[in-house]
Amino acid sequence: MKTPLLGIALVLALPLTALAGQCPALQAQVDKQLGSRFDAQASGARHMAAQANDLHKAGKHAESVKKYEEAAKAGNIKLEMKK
Repeated sequence: MKTPLLGIALVLALPLTALAGQCPALQAQVDKQLGSRFDAQASGARHMAAQANDLHKAGKHAESVKKYEEAAKAGNIKLEMKK
């Protein structure tokens, strides 16, 4: 009984693990693409990226990725997602 439940738990956890690994890469992309921009768009995007990082640290990886996508849109930058 425990073995099938463990298998199911692992299968369900794999997508979350993939998202967890994506968050730091997205943060690095935001930092690099915004660079030394100090306009209002960049400031808003940095704020959203910080919120996304907090979500990542709280283990809310799907929410974090969505917030990084919002940050990219606000900063008018494009993020490359892991496949």
